[in-house]
Amino acid sequence: MELKDFIVDFADQFDDTDISEIKSDTVFHDLDEWSSLTAMGVIAMVRTQYGRTISGKDIKECTTVEDLYNLISK
Repeated sequence: MELKDFIVDFADQFDDTDISEIKSDTVFHDLDEWSSLTAMGVIAMVRTQYGRTISGKDIKECTTVEDLYNLISK
């Protein structure tokens, strides 16, 4: 898994946020469309696309998209 691929998969979880707004250093909690529902979508995406299990607590502890990528890449 590469960071650029993860960013695309992450961005797919948003309906109205343009992919150009999401970069490795994006503080995803600050995105207008970020919600608990989006977080659940990210959890499901990580499980199905990458075979990893993360929790809401894990997501809360991450700040940027790259932080989340690093958590999943461990």
